[in-house]
Amino acid sequence: MKKKLFSYGLLAFVALSPVPFASPAAEAQNLPTLGDTSREDLSPLMERKLGEQIMNSVRRDPDFMEDGPVSDYLNRLGNKMLEARPDARGETTYDFEFFAVRDPVLNAFAFPGGFIGFHSGLILAAQSESELASVMGHEIGHVAQRHIARMLTSQKFDSFIPLAALALAVLAARTSPDAAMAVAMGGQGLAIQRQLNFSREAEREADRVGFQILNDSGFDTAGMVSFFGRLQASMRNYTDNAPAYLRSHPLTSERIADIQARMLDQRYRQRADSLEFYLTKARIRVLQDPTIQGLMDAKVFFDTQIRSEKEEDKIAGAYGLAFVAFKQMDFAKAGVLLEQARTRLEKSHANKNTLNTGSMFPSLEIDILLGSKQFEQAAASAEKAIQQLPLSRGLVYQYVEALLSAKKYETAGTYLRDQLVMYRQDAKLQNLLAKVYAAQGKQALQHIALAEAYAIQGSWSAAIQQLDIARNEKDAQYYELSVIDAREREWKEQHKEELAEERKRK
Repeated sequence: MKKKLFSYGLLAFVALSPVPFASPAAEAQNLPTLGDTSREDLSPLMERKLGEQIMNSVRRDPDFMEDGPVSDYLNRLGNKMLEARPDARGETTYDFEFFAVRDPVLNAFAFPGGFIGFHSGLILAAQSESELASVMGHEIGHVAQRHIARMLTSQKFDSFIPLAALALAVLAARTSPDAAMAVAMGGQGLAIQRQLNFSREAEREADRVGFQILNDSGFDTAGMVSFFGRLQASMRNYTDNAPAYLRSHPLTSERIADIQARMLDQRYRQRADSLEFYLTKARIRVLQDPTIQGLMDAKVFFDTQIRSEKEEDKIAGAYGLAFVAFKQMDFAKAGVLLEQARTRLEKSHANKNTLNTGSMFPSLEIDILLGSKQFEQAAASAEKAIQQLPLSRGLVYQYVEALLSAKKYETAGTYLRDQLVMYRQDAKLQNLLAKVYAAQGKQALQHIALAEAYAIQGSWSAAIQQLDIARNEKDAQYYELSVIDAREREWKEQHKEELAEERKRK
């Protein structure tokens, strides 16, 4: 499997665009321009805008895990932590987004504005939910402390550092911790080193904030020590080519000692892992390597796991086998295995408080029914699941896909328009609505919906192009033409303002 450019860590804050691995020069050209930050601070609104720009690139990457159940779990876990410390959302009360990327390298990273990503390898390496939560709390700490703005505005005492130069340094650091200095040209070397030094201070600050969030949200704070302790032990096996997490999150004995000292003031708390944590790991194990060999390896792992003495491992192993069969397109077998996993779950004597499975079981059931072309049953199953889990975005998308497959276009259109009232900035909903209109032969509305999706992603040229196509469709009536004209004026003005802001920052 090719290595990806998601191994950023803290310095990823400066807006590297995660795309398939390319040369440093090519990557640098994709950077959003922030301009000379010595002239003005990076405001919270600008941070969010920058983060959204980066995420538009992330979501287009083939290794972005666009998986409903995994996304549901990570966001539920992250929001549980933020509920305990709502001040971490900052003065603009960011809506955080937690996501996973397909990469076996152990790493996690945060982007400006509350976007936090986890490598699949890190999630699989977490031995407890508290360990995963400790990394999540640490990354929330980076965002809460506004390390991006502080990093960039600290440059006002230096000559301006082009983001491209900093990008080259980060890329070079993938293979050698000293290479960042080697690629810094002219007088930029000292300035880049200052950024790296600041990142080490930021790591200690993120530890402090992350520890508080971890404790306040009811997790075992020992999870932070155990996770960092294993990382520190692994350093003995590396020299110049340290793991990505250790390069991007400099780890020292002092940091671990500081966390251990904070634990002395806390009462011991043992927290049982949720079953959803185990099911998420099973699902990610399959998604991390969906090749024929990868699925075979996953099956061997799950065959072993179901023989474990832990009930959670047995259930996760049975679920994993069902997911492998689904990926192998053996839908009949997948259905039987999923039912066996559900039966094992119902008979489980595990702690009832840990038996939350989120959208794991219903989502896989819907996928199996769709794969088996049982579209009516899939739509009914999805509708029932949404009633039980109304906040699951993944189930919303599956429900619409099931309605489309069952040719229930009117129901799908009505449901999507209701969803868009609540989630106006969801580009995927607009794309699904475009599919509904296409199926109904409503071409003007189809291209308007596509235009809305592009606009949400900040692709103004593509959005306006879709409006032009919609305007020339034969079924474009007075209402559609009015919407097209209004949107065109609005988006052109918005694009003009963005260009003016960019020129001002240069």
